Amino acid sequence: MLNKTIYFLTFIIGFTSITACDKDNDSITPTQKNTLKLDITNIEDVGEDFRYENWLIVEGKTVSAGTFTVDSEGSLSKNTFEVDPQELENATKYVLTIEPYPDTDPAPSEVHFLAGDFKGYNVAVVSFNHPDAIGEDFKTAAGKYILATPTNNPELNETSGVWWIDNSNMPLTAGLTLPELPSGWRYEGWAVVEDKLYSTGKFTSVKEADLASIYSGTKPGPAFPGEDFLIDPSTGEANILDLRDQRLVISVEPHPDTHPGHPFPLKPLEADVPSDAEHHMLFSMTNQEVVNTLYSLVTRK
Repeated sequence: MLNKTIYFLTFIIGFTSITACDKDNDSITPTQKNTLKLDITNIEDVGEDFRYENWLIVEGKTVSAGTFTVDSEGSLSKNTFEVDPQELENATKYVLTIEPYPDTDPAPSEVHFLAGDFKGYNVAVVSFNHPDAIGEDFKTAAGKYILATPTNNPELNETSGVWWIDNSNMPLTAGLTLPELPSGWRYEGWAVVEDKLYSTGKFTSVKEADLASIYSGTKPGPAFPGEDFLIDPSTGEANILDLRDQRLVISVEPHPDTHPGHPFPLKPLEADVPSDAEHHMLFSMTNQEVVNTLYSLVTRK
């Protein structure tokens, strides 16, 4: 009887030990999650058709770490994300992309907005000038422009058009000095007239015409970015805008555009057109040093 009792106790102790080990193993199963926390500011609502998506670079592969939206005040719908602990620990980089919604492609889009390196630490400083994002800081961006309306009759409404041209010598040369953008991004020119936004068109090269001329006249314009504001495209009727005492902007836009008709927060160049500006005079734009305003932090724990 004593031997049976000892055998039974031994069995119970052994079973309890195995169960305890199983519980210990359960505590480190892949169902356990660690946290990725975002402290990201200065990003905007990308509308109903797009989402921001977090990506970790793990052993050269991209791993999604969840999506979020941003409201009109710039607040993130979510700033903490549960991630597999091994993937989070082994991540070397963080990348933030803009993705279509709904999204049927499991891979990241070409629109890489922010990125940063963990470099063995638990905090990554992320920015758009990281090589895995846009990769430019725009510190060397510069711009010159003239007021003119080459797409209508000479000497008519000449302060109603803006062209990013340097006419100080002949032949005409590009008025913009801008770095080449990676896939997923384009430049766009803007005229802000009485607080209303007018696009001068998107472009990738400062030495070629932009991709739109919806406000211009019937004559061909120069082979440089720019626009004449002479026509209301919705009616085809004349709508002459005077650009004197108004604002000009060059922005960097995601492609596809998340908010057509509205500039993205990246605006490397701006200019206030003098109220006494004369047509064909050469004016300069101001570098906005946007690189100093869009740094953020991503923490893993």
